[in-house]
Amino acid sequence: MSDLRLSDMEIRLSHQEKTIAELSDVISAQWKKIDALERQMRRLSEEMQAMDGADAHAQQKPPHY
Repeated sequence: MSDLRLSDMEIRLSHQEKTIAELSDVISAQWKKIDALERQMRRLSEEMQAMDGADAHAQQKPPHY
């Protein structure tokens, strides 16, 4: 191989390695965000269930009716 062609391949490899590292960082950030959103959804779901349970108990007629 000529030196020019080898140099070109090394430059391309370097750019690809940089791109892969950047994509890896983006994926990592997205997973962190997804995990945070899943925790928030779980918490909100639990709060909604607790509210539904409290509403159902408050709407029941007392036993003397």
